[in-house]
Amino acid sequence: MREPDMQKLDAFVNRLLGDIGAATSGALVILGDHLGLFKAMADGEPLTAAELAGRVGVKERYVREWLSAQAASDYIVYDERTDRFSLTPEQAMVFAQEDSPAFFMGAYDMIQSMWMDEPKVAEAFRTGKGLGWHEHSLCLFRGTERFFRPGYNNHLIDEWIPALKGMKEKLERGARVADIGCGHGASTILMARAYPESKFHGFDYHGPSVERAREAAKEAGVSDRVTFEQAPANQFAGQGYDLVAMFDCLHDMGDPVGAGRHVRETLAPDGIWMIVEPFAHDTLKENLNPVGRVYYSASTMICTPASLSQDVGLGLGAQAGEMKLRKVAMDAGFHHFRRATETPFNMVFEVQA
Repeated sequence: MREPDMQKLDAFVNRLLGDIGAATSGALVILGDHLGLFKAMADGEPLTAAELAGRVGVKERYVREWLSAQAASDYIVYDERTDRFSLTPEQAMVFAQEDSPAFFMGAYDMIQSMWMDEPKVAEAFRTGKGLGWHEHSLCLFRGTERFFRPGYNNHLIDEWIPALKGMKEKLERGARVADIGCGHGASTILMARAYPESKFHGFDYHGPSVERAREAAKEAGVSDRVTFEQAPANQFAGQGYDLVAMFDCLHDMGDPVGAGRHVRETLAPDGIWMIVEPFAHDTLKENLNPVGRVYYSASTMICTPASLSQDVGLGLGAQAGEMKLRKVAMDAGFHHFRRATETPFNMVFEVQA
Protein backbone atom coordinates (compact mmCIF):
# COMPACT_ATOMS: atom_id res chain seq x y z
CA MET A 1 0.00 0.00 0.00
CA ARG A 2 1.32 3.44 -0.91
CA GLU A 3 2.07 5.76 2.00
CA PRO A 4 0.30 9.14 1.81
CA ASP A 5 1.96 12.48 2.39
CA MET A 6 0.07 13.65 5.49
CA GLN A 7 0.54 17.34 4.74
CA LYS A 8 -0.88 16.86 1.26
CA LEU A 9 -3.73 14.81 2.71
CA ASP A 10 -4.57 17.53 5.22
CA ALA A 11 -4.55 20.16 2.49
CA PHE A 12 -6.79 18.01 0.29
CA VAL A 13 -9.26 17.34 3.11
CA ASN A 14 -9.41 21.06 3.92
CA ARG A 15 -10.16 21.79 0.28
CA LEU A 16 -12.90 19.17 0.29
CA LEU A 17 -14.34 20.75 3.43
CA GLY A 18 -14.73 23.97 1.47
CA ASP A 19 -16.32 22.10 -1.42
CA ILE A 20 -18.76 20.31 0.90
CA GLY A 21 -19.64 23.63 2.49
CA ALA A 22 -20.38 25.06 -0.95
CA ALA A 23 -22.48 22.02 -1.89
CA THR A 24 -24.57 22.09 1.29
CA SER A 25 -24.94 25.88 1.09
CA GLY A 26 -26.29 25.53 -2.44
CA ALA A 27 -29.53 23.97 -1.20
CA LEU A 28 -29.99 26.90 1.18
CA VAL A 29 -29.33 29.42 -1.60
CA ILE A 30 -32.09 27.80 -3.66
CA LEU A 31 -34.35 27.83 -0.61
CA GLY A 32 -33.70 31.53 -0.08
CA ASP A 33 -34.45 32.25 -3.71
CA HIS A 34 -37.70 30.27 -3.71
CA LEU A 35 -38.93 31.90 -0.49
CA GLY A 36 -37.91 35.42 -1.57
CA LEU A 37 -35.49 35.89 1.32
CA PHE A 38 -32.68 37.36 -0.77
CA LYS A 39 -34.99 39.73 -2.61
CA ALA A 40 -36.43 40.90 0.71
CA MET A 41 -32.89 41.93 1.71
CA ALA A 42 -31.99 43.55 -1.61
CA ASP A 43 -32.25 47.12 -0.28
CA GLY A 44 -29.29 46.49 2.05
CA GLU A 45 -31.17 47.45 5.24
CA PRO A 46 -29.83 45.48 8.23
CA LEU A 47 -32.55 43.16 9.53
CA THR A 48 -33.04 40.87 12.47
CA ALA A 49 -34.26 37.35 11.82
CA ALA A 50 -37.68 38.39 13.08
CA GLU A 51 -37.82 41.41 10.77
CA LEU A 52 -36.86 39.36 7.72
CA ALA A 53 -39.36 36.66 8.63
CA GLY A 54 -42.03 39.33 8.88
CA ARG A 55 -41.17 40.77 5.47
CA VAL A 56 -41.46 37.38 3.78
CA GLY A 57 -44.19 35.80 5.86
CA VAL A 58 -42.32 32.79 7.20
CA LYS A 59 -41.31 31.57 10.67
CA GLU A 60 -38.50 33.31 12.53
CA ARG A 61 -36.76 30.19 13.88
CA TYR A 62 -36.19 28.82 10.38
CA VAL A 63 -35.01 32.20 9.13
CA ARG A 64 -32.52 32.51 11.98
CA GLU A 65 -30.87 29.22 11.04
CA TRP A 66 -30.87 30.12 7.33
CA LEU A 67 -29.30 33.52 8.02
CA SER A 68 -26.64 31.92 10.19
CA ALA A 69 -25.69 29.53 7.41
CA GLN A 70 -25.51 32.34 4.86
CA ALA A 71 -23.32 34.40 7.19
CA ALA A 72 -21.00 31.40 7.72
CA SER A 73 -20.70 31.14 3.93
CA ASP A 74 -19.93 34.88 3.71
CA TYR A 75 -22.94 35.22 1.43
CA ILE A 76 -24.48 37.83 3.72
CA VAL A 77 -23.06 40.18 6.39
CA TYR A 78 -23.67 39.68 10.10
CA ASP A 79 -23.30 42.53 12.61
CA GLU A 80 -22.71 41.05 16.08
CA ARG A 81 -23.36 44.38 17.80
CA THR A 82 -26.92 44.68 16.53
CA ASP A 83 -27.63 41.01 15.76
CA ARG A 84 -28.70 42.07 12.27
CA PHE A 85 -28.01 40.70 8.81
CA SER A 86 -27.66 42.52 5.48
CA LEU A 87 -26.63 42.15 1.85
CA THR A 88 -23.81 44.23 0.42
CA PRO A 89 -24.49 45.80 -3.01
CA GLU A 90 -22.33 43.10 -4.58
CA GLN A 91 -24.13 40.26 -2.80
CA ALA A 92 -27.47 41.75 -3.83
CA MET A 93 -26.37 41.79 -7.47
CA VAL A 94 -25.53 38.08 -7.29
CA PHE A 95 -28.49 36.79 -5.25
CA ALA A 96 -31.35 39.27 -5.51
CA GLN A 97 -31.29 41.34 -8.71
CA GLU A 98 -32.64 39.39 -11.70
CA ASP A 99 -31.47 42.04 -14.19
CA SER A 100 -27.94 42.21 -12.79
CA PRO A 101 -25.06 41.11 -15.09
CA ALA A 102 -23.76 39.10 -12.11
CA PHE A 103 -27.04 37.38 -11.18
CA PHE A 104 -26.15 33.79 -10.30
CA MET A 105 -29.34 32.11 -9.14
CA GLY A 106 -29.89 30.27 -12.43
CA ALA A 107 -26.68 28.35 -11.84
CA TYR A 108 -28.09 27.00 -8.58
CA ASP A 109 -31.28 25.88 -10.34
CA MET A 110 -29.14 23.97 -12.83
CA ILE A 111 -27.08 22.40 -10.06
CA GLN A 112 -30.29 21.30 -8.35
CA SER A 113 -31.30 19.46 -11.51
CA MET A 114 -27.94 17.65 -11.57
CA TRP A 115 -28.49 16.27 -8.07
CA MET A 116 -32.11 15.36 -8.81
CA ASP A 117 -31.27 13.65 -12.10
CA GLU A 118 -28.15 11.77 -10.96
CA PRO A 119 -29.91 8.36 -11.02
CA LYS A 120 -30.97 8.98 -14.63
CA VAL A 121 -27.43 9.93 -15.64
CA ALA A 122 -26.03 6.89 -13.83
CA GLU A 123 -28.32 4.70 -15.91
CA ALA A 124 -27.11 6.48 -19.07
CA PHE A 125 -23.54 5.64 -18.04
CA ARG A 126 -24.49 1.98 -17.82
CA THR A 127 -26.49 1.74 -21.04
CA GLY A 128 -24.84 4.39 -23.21
CA LYS A 129 -28.28 5.52 -24.38
CA GLY A 130 -27.92 9.07 -23.15
CA LEU A 131 -30.47 11.30 -21.47
CA GLY A 132 -32.58 13.72 -23.49
CA TRP A 133 -32.92 17.36 -22.52
CA HIS A 134 -36.67 16.83 -22.11
CA GLU A 135 -36.05 14.02 -19.61
CA HIS A 136 -34.47 16.30 -17.02
CA SER A 137 -36.17 17.90 -14.03
CA LEU A 138 -38.09 21.11 -14.65
CA CYS A 139 -35.64 23.23 -12.67
CA LEU A 140 -33.07 22.72 -15.44
CA PHE A 141 -35.16 24.59 -18.01
CA ARG A 142 -35.85 27.52 -15.68
CA GLY A 143 -32.25 27.52 -14.47
CA THR A 144 -30.74 27.51 -17.95
CA GLU A 145 -32.72 30.61 -18.93
CA ARG A 146 -31.88 32.41 -15.69
CA PHE A 147 -28.19 31.40 -15.88
CA PHE A 148 -27.54 32.56 -19.44
CA ARG A 149 -29.84 35.60 -19.50
CA PRO A 150 -27.48 37.93 -17.55
CA GLY A 151 -24.65 37.22 -19.98
CA TYR A 152 -26.89 37.84 -22.97
CA ASN A 153 -28.21 41.04 -21.38
CA ASN A 154 -24.67 42.22 -20.76
CA HIS A 155 -23.00 41.27 -24.05
CA LEU A 156 -25.33 40.29 -26.89
CA ILE A 157 -26.51 43.68 -28.15
CA ASP A 158 -23.52 45.83 -27.21
CA GLU A 159 -20.68 43.43 -28.06
CA TRP A 160 -21.58 40.19 -29.83
CA ILE A 161 -23.84 41.53 -32.60
CA PRO A 162 -21.49 44.45 -33.45
CA ALA A 163 -18.60 41.95 -33.70
CA LEU A 164 -20.32 40.25 -36.67
CA LYS A 165 -19.49 41.91 -39.99
CA GLY A 166 -22.29 44.31 -40.96
CA MET A 167 -24.90 42.55 -38.83
CA LYS A 168 -25.77 45.43 -36.51
CA GLU A 169 -26.63 47.63 -39.50
CA LYS A 170 -28.69 44.88 -41.15
CA LEU A 171 -30.72 44.35 -38.01
CA GLU A 172 -31.31 48.07 -37.63
CA ARG A 173 -32.61 48.28 -41.20
CA GLY A 174 -34.68 45.12 -40.95
CA ALA A 175 -33.47 41.50 -41.17
CA ARG A 176 -34.75 37.94 -40.77
CA VAL A 177 -33.32 36.05 -37.82
CA ALA A 178 -33.64 32.44 -36.65
CA ASP A 179 -32.69 31.60 -33.06
CA ILE A 180 -32.13 27.83 -32.88
CA GLY A 181 -32.37 26.08 -29.51
CA CYS A 182 -34.04 29.20 -28.16
CA GLY A 183 -35.30 27.63 -24.93
CA HIS A 184 -37.45 30.14 -23.04
CA GLY A 185 -36.64 32.79 -25.63
CA ALA A 186 -34.39 35.12 -23.61
CA SER A 187 -31.95 35.74 -26.47
CA THR A 188 -34.69 36.01 -29.10
CA ILE A 189 -36.69 38.54 -27.11
CA LEU A 190 -33.60 40.56 -26.25
CA MET A 191 -32.74 40.94 -29.94
CA ALA A 192 -36.35 41.75 -30.84
CA ARG A 193 -36.45 44.56 -28.29
CA ALA A 194 -33.17 46.01 -29.58
CA TYR A 195 -34.04 45.78 -33.30
CA PRO A 196 -37.75 46.58 -33.83
CA GLU A 197 -37.43 46.63 -37.64
CA SER A 198 -36.36 42.98 -37.80
CA LYS A 199 -38.33 39.73 -37.60
CA PHE A 200 -37.28 36.94 -35.25
CA HIS A 201 -38.15 33.25 -35.31
CA GLY A 202 -37.25 31.06 -32.33
CA PHE A 203 -37.09 27.28 -32.66
CA ASP A 204 -36.64 24.61 -30.01
CA TYR A 205 -37.46 20.91 -29.96
CA HIS A 206 -38.74 21.12 -26.36
CA GLY A 207 -42.45 21.94 -26.48
CA PRO A 208 -42.89 23.31 -22.94
CA SER A 209 -39.98 25.69 -23.45
CA VAL A 210 -41.57 26.97 -26.66
CA GLU A 211 -44.82 27.63 -24.80
CA ARG A 212 -42.97 29.55 -22.11
CA ALA A 213 -41.13 31.57 -24.78
CA ARG A 214 -44.42 32.59 -26.36
CA GLU A 215 -45.69 33.80 -22.97
CA ALA A 216 -42.45 35.72 -22.40
CA ALA A 217 -42.76 37.42 -25.80
CA LYS A 218 -46.26 38.62 -24.91
CA GLU A 219 -45.04 39.88 -21.55
CA ALA A 220 -42.20 41.76 -23.27
CA GLY A 221 -44.54 43.29 -25.87
CA VAL A 222 -42.68 41.90 -28.90
CA SER A 223 -45.18 39.35 -30.20
CA ASP A 224 -45.64 41.45 -33.34
CA ARG A 225 -42.14 40.62 -34.50
CA VAL A 226 -41.34 37.32 -32.77
CA THR A 227 -42.63 33.80 -33.38
CA PHE A 228 -41.71 30.59 -31.58
CA GLU A 229 -42.13 27.12 -33.07
CA GLN A 230 -41.29 23.59 -31.99
CA ALA A 231 -38.69 22.10 -34.34
CA PRO A 232 -35.34 20.27 -34.13
CA ALA A 233 -32.18 22.04 -35.27
CA ASN A 234 -31.99 20.15 -38.57
CA GLN A 235 -35.62 20.77 -39.56
CA PHE A 236 -36.55 24.34 -38.62
CA ALA A 237 -38.60 26.19 -41.23
CA GLY A 238 -37.81 29.23 -43.34
CA GLN A 239 -35.40 30.48 -45.95
CA GLY A 240 -33.30 33.55 -46.57
CA TYR A 241 -32.28 34.23 -42.98
CA ASP A 242 -29.76 37.03 -42.59
CA LEU A 243 -28.72 35.62 -39.24
CA VAL A 244 -29.05 32.15 -37.75
CA ALA A 245 -27.99 32.12 -34.11
CA MET A 246 -27.24 29.23 -31.78
CA PHE A 247 -26.65 30.22 -28.18
CA ASP A 248 -24.89 27.62 -26.00
CA CYS A 249 -26.66 24.71 -27.67
CA LEU A 250 -24.60 23.38 -30.61
CA HIS A 251 -22.58 21.08 -28.35
CA ASP A 252 -25.83 19.57 -26.99
CA MET A 253 -26.89 18.33 -30.43
CA GLY A 254 -26.48 14.75 -31.50
CA ASP A 255 -25.71 15.76 -35.09
CA PRO A 256 -24.26 19.29 -35.06
CA VAL A 257 -22.88 18.81 -38.57
CA GLY A 258 -26.35 17.96 -39.89
CA ALA A 259 -27.74 21.01 -38.08
CA GLY A 260 -25.02 23.10 -39.70
CA ARG A 261 -25.91 21.80 -43.16
CA HIS A 262 -29.52 22.83 -42.57
CA VAL A 263 -28.37 26.27 -41.43
CA ARG A 264 -26.41 26.63 -44.67
CA GLU A 265 -29.52 25.76 -46.69
CA THR A 266 -31.64 28.35 -44.89
CA LEU A 267 -29.20 31.28 -44.87
CA ALA A 268 -29.37 34.17 -47.32
CA PRO A 269 -26.35 34.29 -49.69
CA ASP A 270 -24.50 36.72 -47.41
CA GLY A 271 -26.07 35.47 -44.18
CA ILE A 272 -24.14 34.69 -41.01
CA TRP A 273 -24.35 31.71 -38.69
CA MET A 274 -23.51 32.97 -35.20
CA ILE A 275 -22.34 30.23 -32.86
CA VAL A 276 -22.08 31.10 -29.17
CA GLU A 277 -20.46 28.34 -27.13
CA PRO A 278 -19.05 27.93 -23.62
CA PHE A 279 -15.50 29.23 -23.40
CA ALA A 280 -12.93 26.47 -23.79
CA HIS A 281 -9.38 25.93 -24.93
CA ASP A 282 -8.50 23.09 -27.28
CA THR A 283 -6.73 20.81 -24.80
CA LEU A 284 -7.82 19.24 -21.54
CA LYS A 285 -4.79 20.60 -19.70
CA GLU A 286 -5.69 24.18 -20.64
CA ASN A 287 -9.25 23.67 -19.38
CA LEU A 288 -8.26 22.48 -15.90
CA ASN A 289 -9.38 25.70 -14.24
CA PRO A 290 -12.46 26.97 -12.30
CA VAL A 291 -14.49 27.66 -15.46
CA GLY A 292 -13.57 24.29 -16.93
CA ARG A 293 -14.53 22.61 -13.66
CA VAL A 294 -18.05 24.00 -13.90
CA TYR A 295 -18.46 23.32 -17.61
CA TYR A 296 -17.05 19.77 -17.54
CA SER A 297 -19.39 18.96 -14.64
CA ALA A 298 -22.42 20.36 -16.46
CA SER A 299 -21.30 18.55 -19.61
CA THR A 300 -21.12 15.22 -17.77
CA MET A 301 -24.58 15.57 -16.27
CA ILE A 302 -26.47 17.43 -19.01
CA CYS A 303 -24.76 18.20 -22.31
CA THR A 304 -23.03 14.96 -23.26
CA PRO A 305 -25.98 12.75 -22.24
CA ALA A 306 -28.26 14.99 -24.32
CA SER A 307 -26.09 14.57 -27.41
CA LEU A 308 -25.69 10.80 -26.92
CA SER A 309 -29.47 10.40 -26.68
CA GLN A 310 -29.91 11.66 -30.27
CA ASP A 311 -29.13 10.35 -33.75
CA VAL A 312 -25.38 10.32 -34.55
CA GLY A 313 -24.54 11.19 -30.93
CA LEU A 314 -21.34 13.08 -31.66
CA GLY A 315 -20.99 14.11 -28.01
CA LEU A 316 -19.01 17.31 -28.46
CA GLY A 317 -19.39 18.26 -24.81
CA ALA A 318 -19.43 21.73 -23.29
CA GLN A 319 -15.64 22.08 -23.55
CA ALA A 320 -15.29 21.29 -27.23
CA GLY A 321 -12.91 24.17 -28.02
CA GLU A 322 -12.45 26.13 -31.22
CA MET A 323 -10.76 23.40 -33.27
CA LYS A 324 -13.63 20.93 -32.88
CA LEU A 325 -16.23 23.62 -33.50
CA ARG A 326 -14.39 24.77 -36.61
CA LYS A 327 -14.38 21.19 -37.91
CA VAL A 328 -18.15 20.96 -37.41
CA ALA A 329 -18.64 24.11 -39.49
CA MET A 330 -16.25 22.98 -42.23
CA ASP A 331 -17.86 19.53 -42.40
CA ALA A 332 -21.23 21.27 -42.76
CA GLY A 333 -20.00 23.02 -45.92
CA PHE A 334 -18.92 26.42 -44.59
CA HIS A 335 -15.62 28.02 -45.54
CA HIS A 336 -15.39 31.10 -43.33
CA PHE A 337 -14.98 30.58 -39.58
CA ARG A 338 -13.82 33.38 -37.32
CA ARG A 339 -13.79 33.96 -33.58
CA ALA A 340 -15.54 37.30 -33.51
CA THR A 341 -15.27 37.98 -29.79
CA GLU A 342 -15.24 36.27 -26.41
CA THR A 343 -15.92 36.67 -22.70
CA PRO A 344 -14.52 34.65 -19.78
CA PHE A 345 -17.56 32.36 -20.17
CA ASN A 346 -18.34 32.34 -23.91
CA MET A 347 -16.80 32.24 -27.38
CA VAL A 348 -18.65 33.87 -30.31
CA PHE A 349 -17.98 32.63 -33.84
CA GLU A 350 -18.92 34.14 -37.20
CA VAL A 351 -19.53 31.44 -39.82
CA GLN A 352 -20.31 31.98 -43.51
CA ALA A 353 -20.41 29.93 -46.67
